[in-house]
Amino acid sequence: MKKQIKGLLASVMTAGLVFGSAIAMADSHSEKETIKVGVLHSLSGTMAISETTLKDTMLMLIEEQNKKGGLLGKQLEAVVVDPASDWPLFAEKTRELITKDGVSSIFGCWTSVSRKSVLPVIEELNGLLFYPVQYEGEESSKNVFYTGAAPNQQAIPAVEYLMDEGVERWVLAGTDYVYPRTTNKILEAFLKSKGVDEKDIMINYTPFGHSDWQSIVADIKKFGSEGKKTAVVSTINGDANVPFYKELGNQGVDAESIPVVAFSVGEEELSGFDTKPLVGHLAAWNYFMSVENDANADFIKKWQAFTKNDKRVTNDPMEAHVIGFNLWVQAVEKAGTTDVDAVGKAIIGLETPNLTGGIAKMLPNHHITKPVLIGEIQEDGQFEVVSETDGTVPGDAWSDYLEGSKDLVSDWTDAKNCGNYNTVEKKCVGAVN
Repeated sequence: MKKQIKGLLASVMTAGLVFGSAIAMADSHSEKETIKVGVLHSLSGTMAISETTLKDTMLMLIEEQNKKGGLLGKQLEAVVVDPASDWPLFAEKTRELITKDGVSSIFGCWTSVSRKSVLPVIEELNGLLFYPVQYEGEESSKNVFYTGAAPNQQAIPAVEYLMDEGVERWVLAGTDYVYPRTTNKILEAFLKSKGVDEKDIMINYTPFGHSDWQSIVADIKKFGSEGKKTAVVSTINGDANVPFYKELGNQGVDAESIPVVAFSVGEEELSGFDTKPLVGHLAAWNYFMSVENDANADFIKKWQAFTKNDKRVTNDPMEAHVIGFNLWVQAVEKAGTTDVDAVGKAIIGLETPNLTGGIAKMLPNHHITKPVLIGEIQEDGQFEVVSETDGTVPGDAWSDYLEGSKDLVSDWTDAKNCGNYNTVEKKCVGAVN
């Protein structure tokens, strides 16, 4: 009997030790648990020229946040994947990030075709995407926060600027995918609303990575030689910009004869160019590295220290990631959780400083307030700001110039909870996410 009691006590003690060990392991695991953040940018392929820098930006922001103590008492962990400029692969990697890696949010994409690929997955799995690049609008998702420019924060103001400069003929040149096509559809409608004749609008599309620009530039040159001041509005994306601008120089198309205003060429892209033939051409963004203020100077200093390279430049989509990340951090702290629905509610109305001296505010339509800047390319690859809005411009998800869109608003607050609310019919005309 005594042996049985001793055996029973030994078993209980052993079980207690095992249970205690399990608790200790669980506590240890809990202490080591991180909040995972997905980083979804092409590190290879045609878009790597632009997107690799955004991956590095996210790593810097996450490192800085961890030095501040992390978030909700935990360290942040970057989960970096390479969709390799392969649009279906963006969807596949998004599914893995959410279901396999358990990320709390995703910061990523550049092209709209990659975002469109991700969209059904992020909505199906109720994920969270912060999209940092200018886009064509005509979209609103409960699961996406658009921290880049909508058309009314970049494309329309750029064309208005050129109109004020006397431009009467327009070449709308873009890469052949959804962003340039939809943006040019909006711009064509805008130009016609301003009295521009159809014969004074030339539209051209080329595939990703296009390299033979000789005949296209010759056509642009001919179009601009017919007695009216002409400009090129460029939605050309990725590494195709390098041979495009080179061919402009080869054929003597300079900023005096036919100015080009670009929406996808910033400091990072120019760092690989011979900029002499480009001097005077334009870009429209919401941020330029050349903006002088303490916040921007501090950001540039931190960036070059992080990359250990005092030649590394900053650009607009980087600033959009800074804004989006800071707003996400605030929203998680406000909600007390990384739960997608809670963060989505908490983030609306939050504000954070931008790097041009103003304030970015997250609006009910999941867009932010942004200043609009037009810059001239300089020989050193920087931009001289030649035009700037007095204050910030609220991003508009739906264009005022397209039938079927001009009556729509996006409002993801409890009041409407709708991405396409028709203000005339007083109802949500699409699916509610």
